[in-house]
Amino acid sequence: MSLRTTPPFRADHVGSLLRPRRLLQAREDHAAGRIDSAELRALEDDAIREIVKMQEDVGLQAATDGEFRRASWHMDFIYQLDGITREAGEIAVKFYNENGEIEFTPAALHIDGKLGVSKTIFGDDFAFLRDTVATTVPKLTIPSPSMVHYRGGKASIDTDVYPDLDSFWADLTAAYREEVRRLGELGCTYLQFDDTSLAYMNDPHQRAYVGSIGGDPERQHVEYIHHINEALSERPEGMVVTTHMCRGNFRSSWAASGSYDFVAEALFNELEVDGFFMEWDDERSGGFEPLRLVPEGKQVVLGLVTTKHGELEDKDALKRRIGEASRHVDVEQLCLSPQCGFSSTFEGNELSYEQEVAKLRLLVEVAAEVWG
Repeated sequence: MSLRTTPPFRADHVGSLLRPRRLLQAREDHAAGRIDSAELRALEDDAIREIVKMQEDVGLQAATDGEFRRASWHMDFIYQLDGITREAGEIAVKFYNENGEIEFTPAALHIDGKLGVSKTIFGDDFAFLRDTVATTVPKLTIPSPSMVHYRGGKASIDTDVYPDLDSFWADLTAAYREEVRRLGELGCTYLQFDDTSLAYMNDPHQRAYVGSIGGDPERQHVEYIHHINEALSERPEGMVVTTHMCRGNFRSSWAASGSYDFVAEALFNELEVDGFFMEWDDERSGGFEPLRLVPEGKQVVLGLVTTKHGELEDKDALKRRIGEASRHVDVEQLCLSPQCGFSSTFEGNELSYEQEVAKLRLLVEVAAEVWG
C-alpha cells in the first residue's frame, strides 16, 4: 500500500478551521467601522499564512485557507453569484447535540436576476493561498449548485426571471462552469464541491423538507447529481474535484441522520467527481455497507475523526474502522479525514486550537501507518 501523490490524499481534511480570536475581533472591528477593508484583509492574510504553515508542519499534503475570509461555508459564495439577493431569514433550522437543541435562523436568498459570475468568486482568495503554500497543494472549497436550490426551492426564485426550473438550472450550471474554468486559469488543481443535501436526503425528515420546497423527495438527489455533472462538464484537465457530504455542522451540533443507503447508488455511480468526503464519526451515519457500490477509480475519504469535540480518537480504533470499511471497497480506494470542517461558520465547533492541531496530526500518523 502507498501514500497518494494526487488528491484526495491519504490524510486530508474538509476545509474550514477554527478562526483565531484576533481575527474574530478584527471582523467585529470592521463591522463597527473601527478598521477599514484593507486593514481587515491584511489581518486575514497574516492569519492565513500562519494556518497554512500549521497544516504543512503537521504533514498534510493539501492546505486550505481555513475559510478564514468567510462567515459561512456556503453563503459567502452564493451571495456573490449574479442575480442573488440576500434576505432576512424566516425559517429556524434545528441542530442537535448531546445537550439538546440549537435553533439557528440562517439568512435567506432571493433569485431576482439572471444568474452568472461577473467576477471570479474567491479568485483573489485562492490566488493568495496559491502563493502562500510552500509544500502543499492549495485546495479550494465552494458550495455545490445544489445548495442554491436547497436553501429555498421554487419559492426563492422570481418567476418573472425564471418561469420554470429548467431555465434556472441552465443558467446556474453555466455560471458554475464559468467559475470552474476561471479557477482553473488561476492554477486551481484541487477543488471541492461541498453539498450537505446529498447526506441530508438520507433522512426522511429532510426528504419531507424537499417536498415542501417543491422538489421530488424520492429523486431530488439524482437531479442534483445531474446538475453537478453539468457544472463540471468543462472542468480543466488536471483539476481534481471532490465532494463533501455531512449531516450538518454548526457549533458542534448536527441537523440530520441516516445511513448513505438512500443516495449511495446514484452518488457513487453517477456523480462525476474523483473523490467523496463522507461523514462516519458516529452512529448517525450508519455502516460502511454502501461502500460496496464504489466503482474502481474513485476515492472515498472516511470522515472518522470528529470535529464536534476535542477528545482525541484512539489510533487502533481508527485502524479497525478503516479495516471494517475495506471489507466493502479496496483499501487503496480509501483515505482518512475529519467528518466535517472545524468551523463551518465563523463561530466554530467546541474544541481548542491545540485539539484541532492534534486531530490533524493524528490523521497524518494513522495514514502513514495504514498506507505506508
